[in-house]
Amino acid sequence: MTHDPRLITALDLPSVAEAETMVGRIGAGCGFYKIGLQLLPIGGMELAARLKGGGYDVFLDFKLHDIPATVEKATRSIADARTGDLLTVHAEPPVMRAAAEGRSGSNLKILGVTVLTAYDDAMLAEMGYGMGARDLVMRRVDQAVEAGMDGVVASPLEAEAIRARVPSDFLIVTPGVRPAGADAGDQKRIATPADALKNGASHLVVGRPITGAQDPGAAAAAISAEMRGV
Repeated sequence: MTHDPRLITALDLPSVAEAETMVGRIGAGCGFYKIGLQLLPIGGMELAARLKGGGYDVFLDFKLHDIPATVEKATRSIADARTGDLLTVHAEPPVMRAAAEGRSGSNLKILGVTVLTAYDDAMLAEMGYGMGARDLVMRRVDQAVEAGMDGVVASPLEAEAIRARVPSDFLIVTPGVRPAGADAGDQKRIATPADALKNGASHLVVGRPITGAQDPGAAAAAISAEMRGV
């Protein structure tokens, strides 16, 4: 096996056809893929079903956020479709409780999105929050545990503090992961793969450093090799 099962490649690409081509180019370099809002309205769920049929794990990064009844029904629909292994919802207590109810009886794991890694303290202040990113993340982590979430999505910079306050099997999925020397892009709170794992992350989400590489399969394999060394 050339891939580390903790590596999730983000298929944040303009079309399903390009995403499927990318999966083929990565080959044995990755066995876990993220499908987000960019692909959802243009065949993302159908792509997820094909990936699951091909033996891949799938992270449905849909960040559900609505009234509790709607989140519960949407989660149930997604769970019944059996096209994903992980699903994100916004880490607000009523939303998380509804999602936990909706996935009842299925193997779908629900993650609460704490604070997006593209946000920093200045952006949160502009949005009207009275606390910085780290304090807000910790508050939402505690609420996620209380709501019965399987894990959270958080910056790798907060992973160590999160790991110290959650159950041992609680998932910490970290975007904002960049190999040493890679462009940070629009991410504000980032870390290398090795540092993210050392800090307590259970899974790493990597997009452009893999999908934007000249050889995506080699890029994914190199990241997996770094991860296996931790």
